[in-house]
Amino acid sequence: MAMVELQAGRWRPARDLLAVTGERWALRTSRTQVLAVAAAHSDIVEVWLAEEPDSYDAQVMRARVSVERALRAHHQRHESAAALEEAGRHAALLAAHREPRDPVPWVCLLALAQVDEGQLRREHREHSAEPMLPTGPWGLLHGVSQRDPYNREAFHRVLQFMLARPVPAAASLASVFDFGRWVASWTPAGSPLLLLPLYALVEQCRQRSDWHRTDPLWRRQWADEPTITYTLKAFHHWFRESDAAVRSVMDLHHLAYALWAGHRFVEAAEVFMAVGAYAAREPWASVHEQPSRPDGGEALLLRARRESLSFARTHAPRAGPSH
Repeated sequence: MAMVELQAGRWRPARDLLAVTGERWALRTSRTQVLAVAAAHSDIVEVWLAEEPDSYDAQVMRARVSVERALRAHHQRHESAAALEEAGRHAALLAAHREPRDPVPWVCLLALAQVDEGQLRREHREHSAEPMLPTGPWGLLHGVSQRDPYNREAFHRVLQFMLARPVPAAASLASVFDFGRWVASWTPAGSPLLLLPLYALVEQCRQRSDWHRTDPLWRRQWADEPTITYTLKAFHHWFRESDAAVRSVMDLHHLAYALWAGHRFVEAAEVFMAVGAYAAREPWASVHEQPSRPDGGEALLLRARRESLSFARTHAPRAGPSH
């Protein structure tokens, strides 16, 4: 509702939503991110800030929107990217100074790290506590974690940073895999960060050429070790142990794909049932085997769902005799 109202030029529902969100930091992180996507095409946050200049929520939304604009300009290689990055950084620092407990300004700074492809800023080339990982914005990640441990967006922003590094593709993808496996090794049950190794494998397909999609080894690796272990760990210790109300649709679809591709159809069916009618473009658009078909991702999603549900119906465990 608040997102639709923002797109229509009305900011008060967004203000009210963030007010009731309060200090639930994980929820605040996701809500401000979604609202920023809706507000980035207009000046609605600037209007809000003009009417309520002392509102911290308006200030943090200005940082969110500024960062969203900078990332879009950077991805489009637009000449305004550098100026927008500076504006986003300034807004995030102001918000961080205003409310030191809030992780969102730190997430904003972390998101901007991928714009600095050459790692010119010192904060983007710090050494990790894990020796196998490359230099990166580890201090910023630590800053988020101090305020909201296991913040989903923060770790995905690091993943995006690694993919943006100007190094050979193989080295970049290796770092992503190492990062995903490292995080999954210590992430507690119930955390969506258990899915990071699955995201890393999908990135392998997205970053490489179309032939990779049709390579039989691509599908086969999902049923082999160590991938299937990470997939089942995410299923049992995230899907089964997390609050259904706060699960990301994107995370559910990545897990459903990994289970289906790994031939774990009964578990995949359970995830598809939880997804319900909520579709997602990814990972299906990046992994389908027909690059020439613009709807290939949708076709693969429907196929995986159909096959999983059909298998589960015919292989469901039967109840024992009643006494």
